[in-house]
Amino acid sequence: MIDVGVKAPDFAAPAVTKGSETGDGSAAQLELFRLVRDHEAVVLCLAPATFVPTCTAEFVAIADAGWTGRDDLAVVAVTGDSLYAGFAYADRYALPFPVVSDFHGGIAESYGLLADSWEGHADIPRRASVVIDADWTVRFAEATTDALDRADPAPVQRAAATLREIGIDADRPRVNYDGDWTPDR
Repeated sequence: MIDVGVKAPDFAAPAVTKGSETGDGSAAQLELFRLVRDHEAVVLCLAPATFVPTCTAEFVAIADAGWTGRDDLAVVAVTGDSLYAGFAYADRYALPFPVVSDFHGGIAESYGLLADSWEGHADIPRRASVVIDADWTVRFAEATTDALDRADPAPVQRAAATLREIGIDADRPRVNYDGDWTPDR
């Protein structure tokens, strides 16, 4: 796993976003350098695949905590699934942040977060949270050993303290592994 205090690797990758007005998703190339340039911090939330219940609980908690649509903070989900799965996932859970396809694990590998295998799949991200500040410094990095582990606190909950250290007023997400994750929650 990438060490805290090192320079974060840059990447550009295909991503999908759920349309806020029409409900239609769109695909575009996400470039990390633009997010780092335009925000005080970027949170990368990695998941081996879309529709993993524990990861979904964290992603929904991030949205509910108000971490998205801000000038000082950007959130990106990075999964080992295709863009097609990303479209369905972002739509199903009304995720208000980009879902990046790391289908061959290149992003996860550059962050030292590549899973040897998970549920019969190889070259996919581990479940993790990474906080990058405006100087490209990794300020927080934590991963679970098992993507289905109901970590308490969840990596993204622990990341909130680092965001506050950076000076970002971010509520700690309330991760409810057994919650109702439908968009009209």
